[in-house]
Amino acid sequence: MDIFNDRSVEPMLISEMRDPFNNPNWIYELKLDGSRCIAYLDRKSVELRNKRNMLLLQKFPELKELFKLVTDQCILDGELVVLKNGVPDFYELQRRSLLSDQFKIELASRRYPASFVAYDCLYYGGRQITLEPLLERKEFLKKSFGAETAKFAISRFIPENGIGLYNIADQKKLEGVVAKRSDSLYFMGKRTKDWIKFKRMADEDYIVTGYIVKKENTFSIILGRFKNNRLLYKGHVTSGVTTEVIKSLNPVSNNPFSILPKGNEDAIWVTFKVCTIEYMPNTRDAMRQPVWKGFRDDIFPEEVTED
Repeated sequence: MDIFNDRSVEPMLISEMRDPFNNPNWIYELKLDGSRCIAYLDRKSVELRNKRNMLLLQKFPELKELFKLVTDQCILDGELVVLKNGVPDFYELQRRSLLSDQFKIELASRRYPASFVAYDCLYYGGRQITLEPLLERKEFLKKSFGAETAKFAISRFIPENGIGLYNIADQKKLEGVVAKRSDSLYFMGKRTKDWIKFKRMADEDYIVTGYIVKKENTFSIILGRFKNNRLLYKGHVTSGVTTEVIKSLNPVSNNPFSILPKGNEDAIWVTFKVCTIEYMPNTRDAMRQPVWKGFRDDIFPEEVTED
């Protein structure tokens, strides 16, 4: 099977969040607040796909000429980011991904253009290289592009000093750091302990099940997750929820929970969508000071589960 022609790549996944550490057998790179993206490139074309294998280029037309930068046929794993005031802005990225009107997409692409930041190479010059060690794949990544531009960059990494890089990310209020074992192989679709993350803020995915109107222009979204095919009530998030978020939801008539959670008698139930909630980590409380981060269109609601 040729993964370039089949467009069959499933991204390797990052494992659990841990406290920062130093180790000479690991490399460390900044974790960007963007959306995972697989890029299929040759000298004539570019195709961008998300974790659900959905095509992205229509939403990000400013990246349609990335192919002019490549040296050979390749598949790159990386992150789509939209910079605002010099730092990745997840809200603007998600706002773009939810647009469908091509005129609005073009306007957004000029106001806040997206960039593709590559951190791995899975295929180069007609050959799959996922079973090569990470540092060798990084060398292929450097070979794959002739130049970096405002729309394409290669993720930088440092060896050994994970704590130092995390401290810099913390000072600059960036999302965090990804730590990777230097000799790690690329296992498509798998979550292994060869890649882990250090994050300033924890975040998790939830299902938007409904909302409550608290007062004028203030809303509380009702969250859920599946366990053993049953929808569990997981609380509310209010901070960061805007009128624009609520307008994007589609009301339905039925309460999706088998037992109506107390305090939700006036809820407006909606068609399920996936969102990300950011919160302060706390061992005694699963979500402390939750803040709405944005919708996700690269995950199906049925994939949002817990053990």
